Amino acid sequence: MIELADIREARGRIAGLVKETPCLESEVLSELCGVELHLKYESLQRTGSFKPRGAINRLLCLSPEERERGVIAASAGNHAQGVAYAAATVGGQALIVMPETTPLVKVTRTRELGARVELHGQSLDAALEHAYTLRDEQNLTFVHPFEDAEVIAGQGTVGLEILEQVPDLEAVVVPIGGGGLISGVATAVKALRPEVEVLGVQSQAAPAMKRSFDSGELQKQKVEATIAEGITLKSPGKNTFPIIQRLVDGIELVSEEEIEAAVVELLEVGKSLTEGAGAAGYCAVRQGRFPALAGRRVVVVLCGANIDSNILGRIIERSLLKQHRLVRLRITIKDRPGGLSDLLDVVAEQGANVMHIHHDRVFTDTAFWQVEARLTLETRNREHIDDLIAALGAAGYEDIEELSTRLVPGPRAA
Repeated sequence: MIELADIREARGRIAGLVKETPCLESEVLSELCGVELHLKYESLQRTGSFKPRGAINRLLCLSPEERERGVIAASAGNHAQGVAYAAATVGGQALIVMPETTPLVKVTRTRELGARVELHGQSLDAALEHAYTLRDEQNLTFVHPFEDAEVIAGQGTVGLEILEQVPDLEAVVVPIGGGGLISGVATAVKALRPEVEVLGVQSQAAPAMKRSFDSGELQKQKVEATIAEGITLKSPGKNTFPIIQRLVDGIELVSEEEIEAAVVELLEVGKSLTEGAGAAGYCAVRQGRFPALAGRRVVVVLCGANIDSNILGRIIERSLLKQHRLVRLRITIKDRPGGLSDLLDVVAEQGANVMHIHHDRVFTDTAFWQVEARLTLETRNREHIDDLIAALGAAGYEDIEELSTRLVPGPRAA
């Protein structure tokens, strides 16, 4: 178990080596959530997540000889960059074992921070086992992402900052993977303000800590593919679980669809970029998972912003589809000169913007004198789509199918 004194000592060690990140009230998101919402921007750390706090504290607790000999970690994401940055900052060698399936951008970023990277295996578990082997063979110090007391204490400095930045807060909401961040935050907050609620959030795709918390004993859970890969673990931390049992007031789950919506809403409305795991806490508040928070002063930790650009693009497009701001129509038109132009004139008159056109004479079941046109269009809302379809019908187009209704439930024009 760590104590408040450990966190205060950690804060002294890492002072000047990590950012004291802002904790800002968002009036517009407060209105949406029905709480007075303050966002703690750990996403603004040098590596895009809170991880350097614990990693730097851990390395500073090693002897100079141990740092020179080197540290090793296994990670496919934020912990890798946190340890690499810590070694570059305080001095020392870092070897990071990453699964062979790790996106190239994450491998590149970790190397750019000065670490040696070894790719091994098809999963994090395989990478972890290989890291343990290398640790023993090369006499390296293993830096665990959440089980080391020094790592937990370093993450707990987030809690000290929150209490200073929002002294009259009533609750803090923290995403949970292995539990290092919430264990540190809960230790700091409950020691100084025991009446403040500390609440955790996990993805439905990886609910190990939630299931363990509810049952009172450690439980291993199957995990599914998730956008919140930063909080995806089969087993809770053995050292963090007792802290969470003792200090955390509740844990709730959020779905993949809800996390996607939260990432987009934080970006579009809150002007804040987050990864899936980073948005989980906000997602739970936005979805009303903690109804007792209504009207209260709440801090949500945005723990990371390292989201792949391709994934972010897909999430945004899926969100636009669900908001009826994108639509795909299949329309049968006559195969004659100017036929497609006439169709697009109607679309333009209705104020829809063409994103993509597919014009097919062969791979379709239309008559030989007809052509199938598939249009992907930018629209304003559901009403705009209905007006567009009605206008196409009035212009003489009879065979119209809204393909996007296969993906998004809801009413469509008759």
